[in-house]
Amino acid sequence: MRRQTSRASAVYLRLTNGPPYVQRRFGTVRGLGRLCLARAEQAAGRLRPFERPDWACVRRLVFVCAGNICRSAYADHRAKLLGYSATSMAISGASGCPADPTACAVAERRGIDLHVHRSCNIADFGVAQGDLLVAMEPHQARTLMGRFGAAPGVQVTLLGLWSRPSRPHLHDPHLLTPGYFDTCFALIDSAVRTMLEHLDRAR
Repeated sequence: MRRQTSRASAVYLRLTNGPPYVQRRFGTVRGLGRLCLARAEQAAGRLRPFERPDWACVRRLVFVCAGNICRSAYADHRAKLLGYSATSMAISGASGCPADPTACAVAERRGIDLHVHRSCNIADFGVAQGDLLVAMEPHQARTLMGRFGAAPGVQVTLLGLWSRPSRPHLHDPHLLTPGYFDTCFALIDSAVRTMLEHLDRAR
């Protein structure tokens, strides 16, 4: 009976997470599916409000994800390491949490120390004029627009619109494989550098 249960669990994980290629590139089958949906939204023009920030008005990059312990934490520290004003926050995670252990290990190999990072919930964060809020997923960007869209001088974009290749949905690597963490962080590095190039040109 235990062997049958184990096999059933293995089949379930295989169907949920997908083959190794999918896990390494997209996190899970769900991550791939959400990326396809985000690309369809982009093709239909639904992501247009996030595609053209006024870079000349940006004074600080604010990276945003679900828990602020993986994606936004890494992006925040990468931008700071490159000499730019940056911070990060969580839409749903609590304040004061350390970065994910796998995120710390993968980030360290990429020259980033996340051990000092502590999360900040959106309720504890104060936006300021000149902030560019950088979400990881379309629904997060819409949440930010609904909450801060009327704030003077505050803009919203999607990080993956600036990565190479483009990823309008950058799936959460929390609890996923180190290989996907590497993929995710490489895309973040690409996007951050592209955004910083836009900022430099606008100055």
